[in-house]
Amino acid sequence: MASCIVLGYRPDMPGIVIVGAGFGGIGMGIALKKAGFHDFVILDKGDDLGGTWRDNQYPGCACDVPSPLYSYSFELNPSWTRIFAPQQEILDYLRMCVRKHGLDEHIRYGCAVERVDWDDGSRRWNIETVQSRGTGQNGASRAEGYQARAVVSAAGALHLPSYPDIPGAGWFGGTSFHSARWDRSRDLAGKRVAVIGTGASAIQFIPEIARQAGHLSVFQRTPPWVHPRPDVEIPARLRRVFESVPLTARVVRDAIYLAMEARALGFAVHPKLMAPPERLARRHLENQVADPALRARLTPDYTIGCKRILLSSTYYPALQRANVDLITEDITGITETGVVTADGTAHGADVIIYATGFKVVESVTSLNVAGRDGRKLRPENLEAYHGVTVSGFPNFFMLLGPNTGLGHTSVVFMIESQIQHVLSCLRILARDKADTIEVHEAALRHYNSALQRRLGRAVWSAGGCDSWYLDSDGINRALWPGFSFEYWARTRRARRAAYAVTRL
Repeated sequence: MASCIVLGYRPDMPGIVIVGAGFGGIGMGIALKKAGFHDFVILDKGDDLGGTWRDNQYPGCACDVPSPLYSYSFELNPSWTRIFAPQQEILDYLRMCVRKHGLDEHIRYGCAVERVDWDDGSRRWNIETVQSRGTGQNGASRAEGYQARAVVSAAGALHLPSYPDIPGAGWFGGTSFHSARWDRSRDLAGKRVAVIGTGASAIQFIPEIARQAGHLSVFQRTPPWVHPRPDVEIPARLRRVFESVPLTARVVRDAIYLAMEARALGFAVHPKLMAPPERLARRHLENQVADPALRARLTPDYTIGCKRILLSSTYYPALQRANVDLITEDITGITETGVVTADGTAHGADVIIYATGFKVVESVTSLNVAGRDGRKLRPENLEAYHGVTVSGFPNFFMLLGPNTGLGHTSVVFMIESQIQHVLSCLRILARDKADTIEVHEAALRHYNSALQRRLGRAVWSAGGCDSWYLDSDGINRALWPGFSFEYWARTRRARRAAYAVTRL
């Protein structure tokens, strides 16, 4: 694997720098090569590719989108073994894509991007990185610099773990870690384990560790809506059909896409259309939890879809094990020996696992990007044209930028749409023999004003819940409020009138 220090043809001055080697960065790299752009590098802070699927290695980690849809449209995978692919298979799929399309030589591992600054004089971006696998004295990290014509931020939204601000957390005498930084050296067998959070990661690993722990305390702040997870093995004979007759895999993928796109009706059209999904979730809860008192504690009081809908057929049974307690009292502190709740109860623990999600908006701004005149990308006012380009940031593009997340289908579809938009902008630069392309401020304002009006009528704002989709001011900077095919239609080609294109 290539390291951060590269020898050869001015490696510090590539035409394009891509930040992140997950689905976004790998997809962008493949698209660039196919389009004839070969002068690019992909920088990743880790020592391997995969992004989210490299970082999250907790027990039971898997995709919650059907695997036939969780792949690039140009590189279908006939070898998925289950309807919902486990983490290792997804990581292996990404490695296969890198090998097949010759991206290894473009990826620089151990390169954590510290800052990205626009130089209006040279019409270039200056990218400062720190080599995390340092080769300096005593293995210390050292800075490396790149200068590029364009930058594509593909760092993703789920790479900065979020920790709750709980008094006394630093005094805990046992082991504690975030679910995205799973400590495999810690054996949970027979231990008292406390899990803080009941989100998408927690409901996957709780059933797994409940079988190991001596006692498991699950601290729930808000119950999630949960649908059954119809995960079954894909028979080997069917996988052979997909491989020998690729059209069959394409038909299955398209059918799944249409079925999942129909789920957007309640998100995109009117919250009242979420009634059928809510009935399914209530039936699932009633079928799996017989105790009415426990069922009441697991029943949300907000409109389904306001928070992320989770999939599991093993979560509710796990909570009813003799060695598992569901605790709904607020956490007031952490001591050396465990967790204290508002009723004064001290819950002893040997291990605390934080399943508390990620800093989604901050993940976009963590690159410390400064555009023209030092203008910064800041979490409190982050917005972009189609979630991809920002006024004042020439030749800067984002994948999975603000308001491009989804609540109903595969985000890989959105990534591919954004990649096409970036390519369209790069083609405008090449065709016009221009130096910069930058969205007009007026186009950005008009787009986001319409977007926020639409979001204000959607289930995330009207559903009565507080979620990570909303920032501290209650503004949704995370999700796209429509059908994914609508987003594809809007972004597949950059509108020349929306952009300022300049020559030196």
